[in-house]
Amino acid sequence: MHYFYQYLFLALWIIWALYWWISAGDVKQTVWREPLISRLLHIVPLAIASILLWMPELPVLGLNWRLIPATAPLFWVCAALTASGLLICVWARRVLGRNWSGTVTLKADHELITGGPYAYVRHPIYTGLLLAFFGSALARGDGRGLLALLLVTLALWRKLRIEERGMRSQFGSAYSDYAERVAALIPFLL
Repeated sequence: MHYFYQYLFLALWIIWALYWWISAGDVKQTVWREPLISRLLHIVPLAIASILLWMPELPVLGLNWRLIPATAPLFWVCAALTASGLLICVWARRVLGRNWSGTVTLKADHELITGGPYAYVRHPIYTGLLLAFFGSALARGDGRGLLALLLVTLALWRKLRIEERGMRSQFGSAYSDYAERVAALIPFLL
């Protein structure tokens, strides 16, 4: 099962990354972009989390210890969680259309999108990524998976807060009203 885990989950993430990369070219012109240092403060933890999930072994005490027993049902639940999370990301990306950016930016003629998955959460791409990382980390079942999930959560929460400030600045009361109606990451909760 270890090899199947390694290749199935890796394949899911590679397919998602290819889609992400290909679709990144068709976006509106950027008017403002967050400073490089700010971007690195969420990109670096995401990169470290990815390395933690995909390195075969990591010689750090406790990170390779299995915390959750590997079972076939758990494997398939985790695969479904990962695939679902990545599909939510793709859905949200498609609904954003040309307004999308991988970094916190303001686009020319930026629009406030509130339909599709944005009717359920304000940051569905982050929701999807968290779900996908959760599924992948749970399938690993070790300390590295837990650390990776923690890093991703902290990095995306930081980025979310920056985006929230930008959206409130750009869209004013329209965004404030939207934020009152729609949760940030988990429908009806958070």
